[in-house]
Amino acid sequence: MANKFRNLSGKLFQLTHGSFSRTSVRPRMSFPGGGFSGRHSSKWLGALGALTGAAGLLIYALESSVDASSDCVHPPHQHWNHTGLLAALDKESVRRGYFVYKEVCASCHSLQYMAYRNLVGVCMTESEAKAEAEAITVRDGPNDEGEFFDRPGKLSDHFPAPYANEEAARSANNGSYPPDLSYIVSARKGGEDYVFALLTGYCDPPAGFALREGLYFNPYFSGGAIAMAKAVDNEVITFEDANVPASAAQIAKDVCVFLKWTSEPESDERRLLLIKVTLISAFLIGISYYIKRFKWSSLKSRKIFFIPELEAQAKKEAEQAAEALSKAKEQECNKCENQNEKKE
Repeated sequence: MANKFRNLSGKLFQLTHGSFSRTSVRPRMSFPGGGFSGRHSSKWLGALGALTGAAGLLIYALESSVDASSDCVHPPHQHWNHTGLLAALDKESVRRGYFVYKEVCASCHSLQYMAYRNLVGVCMTESEAKAEAEAITVRDGPNDEGEFFDRPGKLSDHFPAPYANEEAARSANNGSYPPDLSYIVSARKGGEDYVFALLTGYCDPPAGFALREGLYFNPYFSGGAIAMAKAVDNEVITFEDANVPASAAQIAKDVCVFLKWTSEPESDERRLLLIKVTLISAFLIGISYYIKRFKWSSLKSRKIFFIPELEAQAKKEAEQAAEALSKAKEQECNKCENQNEKKE
């Protein structure tokens, strides 16, 4: 990929250099006021084309480098209920997904950017979230005596990490580091489709595919060999709602919805704000357009005629009015002089 990018960049540079050095047969025209000549305009156009091409190549290279899926199967698209402008996350599914994370995923993966207070109003009441927080023990301090102490969790505390540090996590997972799941849906291409396919896509490796000890085959993972064992299966947990089947697809779907919420906790608020802004903007734009047409109607609808005869007649009338005004001023001055003479 890097070689292709270099070759394309070299060709683009050669074409641009050639356009710069090329002279025009037609004579150049100069415009008053410092306008661009033909040579200068061609240089600017060549520079603009070079920048546009370089930007396109850069975007293509970044897309190709991020898409590390040439050695794995692309996840199929699932029809999620929360996709779309007027759709919202299923809060019951988010609640079940949190339960799946706590029972299945929390033993290896962390949610270091999520706090228990974020659960309030989304999938739990405040009392339920407080009970969840108090179930953990947090190392706090120092106190007035300078000592650290253990206390029950509070709403402001973040979800606990399963391991003390990265080295401990790698040691417990055969050298592999379980990633944090706070933004995993946004960080992986395919989003929740990829996570769902990864959780439900474990199968036997094809003939000739060698797996090292401690690895499992998953066609949706880059390279096919993944260190995480199959964690989602039928009846691996039991939901609070007896009407919801605890199948592998349902469990994977709920935890994907929960991880979608952790990646974008404010998605529903953003959609609602977008709807409000769209409605208010449509109303204000309509009112503004009406006021603009109303205020400018007299100026937009006026007609200006240029008739030489009328112009000459208006000029003559103006001269006559000026002469009449000067004569009136002279008569007034003469009257004042005559009055002064009589008084003397």
